[in-house]
Amino acid sequence: MSKRPVLRVRKSGAVLVAALIALFGAVPLAGATWALAPLLLIPLAVLVWAWRAGTDVYADELRVRALFGGSRVPWSRITELAPDERGRVSALLDNGNVIRLTAVDRDNLPLVLAASGHPLSAPAGTDQ
Repeated sequence: MSKRPVLRVRKSGAVLVAALIALFGAVPLAGATWALAPLLLIPLAVLVWAWRAGTDVYADELRVRALFGGSRVPWSRITELAPDERGRVSALLDNGNVIRLTAVDRDNLPLVLAASGHPLSAPAGTDQ
C-alpha cells in the first residue's frame, strides 16, 4: 500500500487543455499523408508531460516527476529550497547537487514548506 502525498504541485491545467487542442488540431494535418503523422508526437508529448510532471510533497521526502523518470529526495538531504531570478524553485542537496522542483515557484513555496512540516526562514541579512 503506497502512502498519499501531503501536497501535489502541478503545472496549470491550461497547459493540459492547450495540449489537447493542439492534438486534435494536428489530426487532420497528420491524416493528410503518412509523412506528417509524426507531428502528432509533439502535442502528445506535451500532453503526457502536463499530466505527469510535478512535485509531490510527503512528510519524509519530495518526489519530483518529469516527462520520463523522476527523483525521490529525503528531506534530510535537502539543505535549502531557493527560487531563482525567474521564480522557479530548486533544492540544494547536501552533496552540492541541485534539483529543480517541477511546478514549484516562489508563490507556492510556502505551501510546500507548510505541507512538509518544515519552517519557512529567510536567508541571513534579508528582510522578509
